[in-house]
Amino acid sequence: MSRVGRKPIALPVGVKVTIHANRVEFESSKGKLESPILPGIQAKLEDQKLVFSRADDSKGMKTNHGLVRSLANNALLGITVGFSKQLEIVGVGYRAKLEKDGLELSLGYSKPVLYKVPAGIQVVVEKPTLITVKGINKQQVGQVAEDIKRFRKPDPYKLKGIRYAGERLIKKERKAGVASA
Repeated sequence: MSRVGRKPIALPVGVKVTIHANRVEFESSKGKLESPILPGIQAKLEDQKLVFSRADDSKGMKTNHGLVRSLANNALLGITVGFSKQLEIVGVGYRAKLEKDGLELSLGYSKPVLYKVPAGIQVVVEKPTLITVKGINKQQVGQVAEDIKRFRKPDPYKLKGIRYAGERLIKKERKAGVASA
């Protein structure tokens, strides 16, 4: 049984926390994020620590307790450290470049793919084949990275496409032809 919800969240210096009835707001120099508080969960500040408690020990309440604590911890990490994901582009002629209106990806299609970067997310093209997605919202960073990856998913036969940095792919053997009688 997980006990994630009972672990207190230590608040670093420079972070302002405001507790409302249905959400917790975190604010620092990097930005402002909020995290939901589900019904039956209470939040309180004790000695520069944020503590969550639940009303009863039912199974649903226990899972919500851990969820609320994890979402609050992710919001706190986002406004203090930030989140990032790196994407590699593999393939002959495949590359990316940053334009003023978004990200331009050359992925072997007849025209380059244009991706408009949402507000609150920073995309950095370190090399023509390496993209870094940065931001304070963990869910939004992961969604943008997945949206970019979907333009050309990794091919299991040639291993070409867009993938996360360090992602291991298993190469498949070519398809065997059907023998005729």
